[in-house]
Amino acid sequence: MSLQISTLANGLRVVTEHMPGLKSASIGLWVQAGGRHETSVQNGIAHFLEHMAFKGTARRTSLQIAEAIEDVGGYINAYTSKEMTAYYARCLVADVPLALDVISDIVLNPLFDQKEIETERHVILQEIGQALDTPDDIVFDWLQEVAYPDQPFGRTILGPTERVSAFGQDDLRQFVGQHYGPDQMILSAAGGVDHETILAQATEIFGHLSALGSSVIQPAEFIGGERREVKKLEQVHFAMSFEAPGYRHPDVYTAQVYSMAMGGGMSSRLFQKIREERGLCYSIFAQSGAYEDTGSITLYAGTSKTEIAELTHLTVDEMKRAADDMTEAEVARARAQLKAGLLMGLESPSSRAERNARLLAVWGRVPDVDEAVEKIDSVTTQNVRRFAGELGGAKTALALYGPVAKAPTLEAIRDRLVA
Repeated sequence: MSLQISTLANGLRVVTEHMPGLKSASIGLWVQAGGRHETSVQNGIAHFLEHMAFKGTARRTSLQIAEAIEDVGGYINAYTSKEMTAYYARCLVADVPLALDVISDIVLNPLFDQKEIETERHVILQEIGQALDTPDDIVFDWLQEVAYPDQPFGRTILGPTERVSAFGQDDLRQFVGQHYGPDQMILSAAGGVDHETILAQATEIFGHLSALGSSVIQPAEFIGGERREVKKLEQVHFAMSFEAPGYRHPDVYTAQVYSMAMGGGMSSRLFQKIREERGLCYSIFAQSGAYEDTGSITLYAGTSKTEIAELTHLTVDEMKRAADDMTEAEVARARAQLKAGLLMGLESPSSRAERNARLLAVWGRVPDVDEAVEKIDSVTTQNVRRFAGELGGAKTALALYGPVAKAPTLEAIRDRLVA
């Protein structure tokens, strides 16, 4: 496999990775314009814009956009995250030029037709309603809000209904004008691709655009807090997070190994103790999330209103115990799971293209996979125990949804954690 990176004069970065033997490819634009780039009055507009990109351009109707890719057996989609909005397609090698033409068309030339805006507004309001009706989705939005209160990083990607209900053509065009410059985009492709061919097409499509300059974003500050929402549900949905390292912190891999050992699979501590031994829940997990300037360790479980206190106490006790008796075998298993997940995922050109774009945005380069594997392997049991012990002093956020009367408070959880 060969990875190549080029930068146009206006700042557009083009990264490709040739994967020998593949007859397909994944190609897309990753725009550094996500939820955290919005002002409070813009909350939800990055996601709204992602939807509107598929609603027609000067050259194609919304149906023609879909048909252009699906007529050749391809697939096109997009997503909005905290730090990026991505527009991407998967297709056969011969159709890569078509895919790039369609993707660049929807990103650079959206019509923002008023009728389509109203239609898609209704679609997004339905999406917000669906999220509100999905307890194990909405509880994470609330957790993010209390972890990062009154900050762009803490707001939901979908945005509140009152904002989404008010966005118009001028709002969409303003956000594009602020954040959709070539110097804020990364064109990434992987699979049976040729770098020079893609670079030539990218130069033709994007080369005439002017750079906008780097966006100024508010640094994320984990504050923490508690939100309890009472609703008549079968279960209490429990989500808790702790401040953890961002991408640039040397402990980021330690955090990943810790979360995997604690709740990353069926052999993890929380799964074995709380589900397998006690039968207190069906779903329980821990995960590590890292961004450019912040990160978190998040735990989730769903249980009955009569067992939420016991589940919470056991979870805290397992976290405390990990600082003293996390074993070499547990750490080795967690390292193996992380490496296998990374390496197996990168057999997909879509995963390769996304990884390359994301790392190029963070580091200005794409570290070799072997470098990531080496850093995972360097995490020791002592590192993980130290990290587990430090969580006792970390800022904490708690979100609870359902029949929460018997759920311990954040203060009680903190007291038990440090006792």
